Amino acid sequence: MTPAELSRTVAHVVRGAVDEGALGPVGDVVPAAVKVERPRPGGVGDYASGIALQLASAAGLPPHQVAEVLRRRIADRPGIASVEISGPGFLNITLDRDAQYDFVRRILRSAGAHPQTSAPPATSVAVTTATTVTAESSAVTSADPAPSPYGHSDALRGQVHDFVEAKDERGRIVTEVVVRLLRAQGAVARVVAAGAGGGRTLAVVPCPMPGLAELVGADAARWAMLRAARHDRPRTDVEELLAQRESNALFRVRYAYSRSRALTRNALELGFRSEAGPVPAGDALLGAVCDYPAVLDGAARHQAPDRLARHLEVVADELLRHQHTVLPLGDEKPSAAHRSRLALAEAAGTVLAGGLSLLGIDAPELL
Repeated sequence: MTPAELSRTVAHVVRGAVDEGALGPVGDVVPAAVKVERPRPGGVGDYASGIALQLASAAGLPPHQVAEVLRRRIADRPGIASVEISGPGFLNITLDRDAQYDFVRRILRSAGAHPQTSAPPATSVAVTTATTVTAESSAVTSADPAPSPYGHSDALRGQVHDFVEAKDERGRIVTEVVVRLLRAQGAVARVVAAGAGGGRTLAVVPCPMPGLAELVGADAARWAMLRAARHDRPRTDVEELLAQRESNALFRVRYAYSRSRALTRNALELGFRSEAGPVPAGDALLGAVCDYPAVLDGAARHQAPDRLARHLEVVADELLRHQHTVLPLGDEKPSAAHRSRLALAEAAGTVLAGGLSLLGIDAPELL
């Protein structure tokens, strides 16, 4: 279960409890979406929500009582292992691990339907002078029978976003990626030529070093411009952007992806393939992989590609820690544990390839 799916599950439970009268006359306070996030340090469970605190005042009930009403209902949902109440009424939700491993299987099936090892061509987000909005502008269409790439959804279906073509290099790159992120969440988004009418300009601090791509290459320049928030100046340290070492975030992300592919090749040479299953020491990587859809959703809604770039760093760092457990050592024979660890590594590789593709950056198998 992804954070987005969990959010919808909790929202459905809240609406059901309200319709049944279990929370009293809360009126219009019921939100369309419920925020779920990782517990704070010292917290329990996989995710936490403060929805009970939001509803308590309108319900005329103590937050803890509202939380107990919701706790029982959420705990009965498929994919939920347990729900605990902490503090004044926070819901701490632990997911069913078996359901999460099924989720890894879904990721790998999606990867098979949408192999992503290179960036989309620059012309994939074209500038238009047209004023008619068509459904084909969206990345999610009902006519497409294939499963969507992992993390893509129709959460923003019905939204229309027109952006004026930026005059500076960084502005053009950021706008292009924002359009791609919005389309990945089902919105209609496009770049319109200046003077075509309509559209807005994204506020982006220009890159202080014109022609950065000529010095460090297109991918490194893109990463520098997208990794920084739109209101921040991008890093332009040429030496560091070219460095093939761990201090270079783009190098770590691409290296982690290449390692995921190498692990698959090495496993085949040893005679085994991946199979999703329990990975006792893999919770951090599994959590980062499962958080990816929510990160994409947030990056699209806030029109902030830097959120995606930062999350790719998290996934890469966890994958690089996990990689050493995947293959058998010495005379050890491949086991179910090795197959499960490989499946998780491949799922993480799918996230890295998909995220880099949305940023317009290549994901090389060999690095």
